[in-house]
Amino acid sequence: MSNQTPVPAGFRGVAGNIGIKDPHDDFFVVVSEVPAHTSAVFTQSRFAGPSVVQSRRAAADGDVRGVVTIARNANVATGPEGAAHAREVQELAATAAGIPADEMIVASTGVIGRPYPMDKVRTAFRGLTAPLPPADLDRSAAAMMTTDTAPKTASARVGGATVTGIAKGVGMIEPNMATMLAWFFTDAELDKETLDAVFRRVVERTFNALSIDSDTSTSDSAAILANGLAGPVDTGEFEEALYGVALQLVRMIASDGEGAGKLIEVRMTGARDDAQAKRVAKTVVNSPLVKTAVHGADPNWGRVAMAVGKCSDETDIHPENVRIVFGDVETYPEPSDEKVLQRAAEYMAGSEVVIGVDLGIADGAFTVYGCDLTEGYIRINADYTT
Repeated sequence: MSNQTPVPAGFRGVAGNIGIKDPHDDFFVVVSEVPAHTSAVFTQSRFAGPSVVQSRRAAADGDVRGVVTIARNANVATGPEGAAHAREVQELAATAAGIPADEMIVASTGVIGRPYPMDKVRTAFRGLTAPLPPADLDRSAAAMMTTDTAPKTASARVGGATVTGIAKGVGMIEPNMATMLAWFFTDAELDKETLDAVFRRVVERTFNALSIDSDTSTSDSAAILANGLAGPVDTGEFEEALYGVALQLVRMIASDGEGAGKLIEVRMTGARDDAQAKRVAKTVVNSPLVKTAVHGADPNWGRVAMAVGKCSDETDIHPENVRIVFGDVETYPEPSDEKVLQRAAEYMAGSEVVIGVDLGIADGAFTVYGCDLTEGYIRINADYTT
C-alpha cells in the first residue's frame, strides 16, 4: 500500500504480520524520533484489558513517544498471564523502537478471552531494529482492522504543522471516552496542559458523540502524540483542525458500522443544556426501531417520538413543544399526510440520514452519529469468533 496519508515530521514506524489469524498485517508500531507530549483517554469498562491498564500508566505523566497495536486478539480477561504479556509487548516494541518501555502506549483489539500467541509475537518484534523506517500511517491503519471493511485515516494542516489521525472500529461502539482505537500524530508544538485540554474537548464532541450498537468495548483507547518539530501553532486553529480530523474518522466509523448501509446523524436542539441534548440524542440514535426505520427508508417519526418520550427523567420535555424533521421535511407536529411522508421517504433513501429534533426548551444542542441496523449486523456478530 502506498503511503498517501500525510505523516507529520519525526514519526517512524513499521507494520507487519504476527500470524494471529491470517496472513494480513496485524500489528504496527509508530514512534516519534524526539520526545513528545501526549493526551490519552481510555475505556471505563470494568473489564478493561491489560493493555489499557499499561497504557494508563504510560500516559499518566503526559510524555509518550510511541504506540504499539495488535489486532485480532484483545488479550482481555486473560488473568495474570495476559497482564504479563501486555507488559512484554510494551517492552518488546519499545526496544525495537529504541525508547524506554514506559514511553510506549500498548493497545490490542479483537476476540476477548484468548491469550496472545507469544512465541509468534516475540519472533515478530525481535526481528525489528531501531531506527524504524519512516511511518506509513495508511498501512498502520489497515493493520489494526478487525471487522472494518476499510482503513480509516484523516489529516489536516494547521499553520506549518500537520495533524493526522487513524482509527479502527465498526462494532461494540458506544464509548464513554473514545472509539475502539484512535491515534493522532502531530508535529505541532503545544504544552502538555493545553494539549490535554484540547484533546479532551475534541473527544467529547466527536468520539463521545458516536454510537453503533450501544456497547462499550473493553479496549477503547484514543491518544494524541505531539512532538513539536513544526513549532508552535495557534491553539484555537489547532483545536478546529483536530476536531475536523476526528469528525472525519467518526463519520467513517459510523458509515462502516457492522452491516451498516446508512450513516445516521441526530441533531438535537432546543434542549435545556448541551448535556440534556446529548442524552436524548443518544437515546434516538441507539433505538433499534429508529435504526431499522432508517434502514428501510421508512419515515416513521413515531419511533423518534417514542425514543424521545422514553427519557422519562427529562420532565421538562413536553410533546407540544417538540419538532421532528427528516432532512428538511417536518413530520411532527405538522400533519404528516402522504405527500409529506413520501418526500421524507425519498430523502431517507440516501446513504446519510439527518434526523432533527428540537425540544423547544432552551438553546442546548448536541449532534450524535450512528448507523442503521441491518441483517448484516446480526450475521457478522453471530459468526464473529468463528
